[in-house]
Amino acid sequence: MKLLLKGLAASAGTAEGPAKIFLPGDNAKDFPEGAIMVTTLTDPTMVMAMMKAAAIISDIGGITSHPAILSREMGIPCIVNTKTGTSTIKDGVRIKVDGTKGEVYELD
Repeated sequence: MKLLLKGLAASAGTAEGPAKIFLPGDNAKDFPEGAIMVTTLTDPTMVMAMMKAAAIISDIGGITSHPAILSREMGIPCIVNTKTGTSTIKDGVRIKVDGTKGEVYELD
């Protein structure tokens, strides 16, 4: 595994899956079940897609931000404040999210 980036651990746990860049305004119907959401910051219009996600990674936010709170409520890992998640992680790449350590790894 290769460490891709670090951020603020916002919801504990680990998840693996394909990365899906998903930005505000994207259609929730297009978000694949079990993918890892990579976004700038979530908003209430993205909740339907968030419910399909195995984990969430955001460029900005803190432990009381929208993605952090909803991830804890949904029981999925979340890392916020990665700063460059949407530009570092490529769509479709298999990644592992460690929401306890705040680290994202690329899987071989």
